[in-house]
Amino acid sequence: MAGNDGKGSTKKNSQLILRLDRDERDSFVELCKELDTSAAREIRRFIRGFMKEHAED
Repeated sequence: MAGNDGKGSTKKNSQLILRLDRDERDSFVELCKELDTSAAREIRRFIRGFMKEHAED
């Protein structure tokens, strides 16, 4: 399949809405920028790691 680099589908079709403190959110977004990443990417990475860590064998 053209454009598929083996990481699975990159088409996002769902949202997760979070409510958090504005200062905490702003600090997180700023840190992500400093680390040349995005907040969304880091949240997705956390979710995948969390699911892998808690997956049943």
